[in-house]
Amino acid sequence: MAETGLRSVRDEEAGTGQEVRPDDEFVSATGHPPHVHDFHQFLHVPVGGIVVTARGRDYELSASVALWIPAGVPHSARFGADSVIAAEAFDAELFALPYEDVTTINITGSQRRLVLGRMRSTRAEDDDPRVFAALCAGHRNCLPLPQPTSHTAGAVARELARTPSDPRTATEWAENLYTSSTSLRRAFRTETGMAFSEWRTRLRLNHSLCLLEQGHLVSTVAARVGFVSTNGYILAFRRHFGQTPGAYMKNSLARSA
Repeated sequence: MAETGLRSVRDEEAGTGQEVRPDDEFVSATGHPPHVHDFHQFLHVPVGGIVVTARGRDYELSASVALWIPAGVPHSARFGADSVIAAEAFDAELFALPYEDVTTINITGSQRRLVLGRMRSTRAEDDDPRVFAALCAGHRNCLPLPQPTSHTAGAVARELARTPSDPRTATEWAENLYTSSTSLRRAFRTETGMAFSEWRTRLRLNHSLCLLEQGHLVSTVAARVGFVSTNGYILAFRRHFGQTPGAYMKNSLARSA
């Protein structure tokens, strides 16, 4: 058990009605039954996709959405066909994870290169503080935002990431890229799991977090990230984050203090 970093907990803690397995011998090609680690784990899926279930919630991982699982949190996993999974483990006694619960992150290009490089390397060291710091970098409250993989949808996503306030509709983007709006909308739905409008809303909300924490007025933030009205921004923010932008700013200031 010391070699795997896994321990057994009962079904009351896992919330699944099953015993949580204490070791890795039950891992199969299709997934892993409920189990728990005594280390913090970072999961990235450069190819394919997996679904991790923890505390009654499903987390879908892809090439652009990774996951932190704090030590002691029971979880299970379902693996997609031909998925490639990269996992990093960090001693919970040596590293203070900034997340108290299972947390998805929108993995950056530099983080992806780091993880993939360590997969290929024979010299990669466990419990590397620099690796831990790099994988913890980024805004902890961002909404998961899978990136489209096709050429056309990917081009739109990259341009919106640079200029989230761009007002062009899916139809206008399609005209500029010499494709049909139906094809573009289908690409976003298929490749990200959400409609173009929802994907763009999440992108804008993610961009707004740093602006709020910099102390900008809510009306200024709404305009800078592309919302037509301040009220529309507030409603979208509350729907996705469970609080208003003003309340988020107050909580951020309290955490900083």
